[in-house]
Amino acid sequence: MKPLDARLLAAHAQGDGRAMVDLYVEAAKAASGEDERAFFLTQAHVFAMETAHPSAVDLRNTLVSMGRETPL
Repeated sequence: MKPLDARLLAAHAQGDGRAMVDLYVEAAKAASGEDERAFFLTQAHVFAMETAHPSAVDLRNTLVSMGRETPL
């Protein structure tokens, strides 16, 4: 198992939504393709909204620019 995978699983097990935002963003940066990147950014955005993380707006804007979310 990759170290990032282990850290993500640990954050999920602990219910640490704020850590999951950062970890999913990290995973998106390491993604091998656009679909994988979009998936990880979507997960990051969901946890950002749930935890009022300061990156929620930026994550949404990134997804909009990728065509994966619609503008409000």
